[in-house]
Amino acid sequence: MTAVELHPQIVGSAPRPMLWKGEEDTRAFAQRLAGHPAVKDAFIALHGDLGAGKTTLVRHLLRALGAEGRIKSPTYAVVEPYALPGLDAWHFDFYRFDDPREWEDAGFRDIFAGPGLKLAEWPGNAGALLPVADLDIHLAVGDGDAREVGVQARTPRGQELLACV
Repeated sequence: MTAVELHPQIVGSAPRPMLWKGEEDTRAFAQRLAGHPAVKDAFIALHGDLGAGKTTLVRHLLRALGAEGRIKSPTYAVVEPYALPGLDAWHFDFYRFDDPREWEDAGFRDIFAGPGLKLAEWPGNAGALLPVADLDIHLAVGDGDAREVGVQARTPRGQELLACV
């Protein structure tokens, strides 16, 4: 593989603002995302305060991809793996990381270098060790059950995914 294949060109899109009026909008977004083949090898970074809806979005996305059983936040385990029909997925939560080197020490470089869907909450706590996310999704609590959402593509794969949502 060439360096370009290992490290896709970084592109950028302006954040696409959205307003999700409730959990049904979150579910609909996740289903559209799950319907695109590029999601199977995507890295999606989820940003937002506690309670913003990051784990809820992950649950809906994993369900749309065929996950069964309990889908929990990996806050204490740091990562929850999922063997889904036709793909593997990993849900990371770096909230408790105090030092970005913990990411390297945990061996996550190998997971991120391989195929499969990677979903990471609190990616900033892993610092610059994380690869560039295909999509950055920023969630903020709005009025009532609403969520103010900004979605930004960072790679060509991210642009494909952004076009489907």
